[in-house]
Amino acid sequence: MARRSDRLAAGRSSARRPVVGVLADVRGSRPLGLEPLAKVAAIRYASSARGLARVLADAEVLLLWNFRSQKLREAWHRARRLRWIHATGAGVDTVLFPELVSSAVILTNSVGVFDQAIAEYVLGLMLLFAKDLGRTVDLQRRHIWRHRDSEHLRGQTVLVVGAGGIGRAVARLAHCAGMRVLAVARTARAGDPDLGRVAAVRDLPAVLGEADYVVIAAPLTAETRSLFGDAEFARMKRTARLINVGRGAIVDEDALLRALRSKRIAGAALDVFDREPLPKNHPFWDEPGLIVSPHMSGDFLEWQSQIAALFVQNYLRWRRGEPLLNVVDKTLGYVPSTRPRRSGGARARPSVRGPMGRRAIEPVHRPRRARAPSRS
Repeated sequence: MARRSDRLAAGRSSARRPVVGVLADVRGSRPLGLEPLAKVAAIRYASSARGLARVLADAEVLLLWNFRSQKLREAWHRARRLRWIHATGAGVDTVLFPELVSSAVILTNSVGVFDQAIAEYVLGLMLLFAKDLGRTVDLQRRHIWRHRDSEHLRGQTVLVVGAGGIGRAVARLAHCAGMRVLAVARTARAGDPDLGRVAAVRDLPAVLGEADYVVIAAPLTAETRSLFGDAEFARMKRTARLINVGRGAIVDEDALLRALRSKRIAGAALDVFDREPLPKNHPFWDEPGLIVSPHMSGDFLEWQSQIAALFVQNYLRWRRGEPLLNVVDKTLGYVPSTRPRRSGGARARPSVRGPMGRRAIEPVHRPRRARAPSRS
């Protein structure tokens, strides 16, 4: 039987462990892969706004497993001890409410985990359009043998909107298919190793006419909201296709419908929408030339374990006072990327303090080229 002093010591040791809150999904299912934290943190789960408010009263760290939830803002008044939030998605637009943005709470995300999966999905969509695979499946269902010619991807131009990890992964696969790559980002530059010529966002209209495929892989910010409307579609080739794996609100959906119905552009594929799930009566479902998928381009069989591993790694860094990975600039709305250097190396910038109070230098996180960990 344990001595009373041992039990008291164990209780004091447990009490000193930081509280990590986890906002789970509405079903309350607990994510797998967090077991390594049990020895170094007290993990408390919540799936409702009321439960989250109770957890936030003591939590120093919050894992937003359900990163699209609005519950955090509802319970924010209880977050008196909170120092760091990790979102399991790459996009953080749903959690950047004013109170969080103006606070000293650090926000990290899972950028990098989904880059390769999304890039493969985009390449698949471009092949689907070029090889007319949708019509092939339709003709098979109707038992119709109809020979057709198809297009090459080789020699076609893809314009990637967004120069982060997802956009770069798309560009690398497009290069492998023999495509010419252009890009649009916040700042213009030439000779980017992945993206080639990069135009500034304000110059988007000037480069749209060069593209056979326009791929939106940008985060939702004040600058990108409604970036694509009637004027932008009018600048595109009539043979061009639009693919959106960024955020739905970047595209004016009514303007896209007009562009498709007037044959202003040849087709579109959307994995993200202004309202999700897409309502059953939405005209997108039955629009010819439009492919609808349920925000799944980044989800692959092992994404949950990879996100859990990323969070555990980051938590252990935080406990040791080391710099956190994937720190979001809450004003910009995303993790500022570092352009790849041909000679290697990484830029560094001052990092936030971990619980041990040390200040470190944080290398800007650059996702691995393949099998990288992130949720879109």
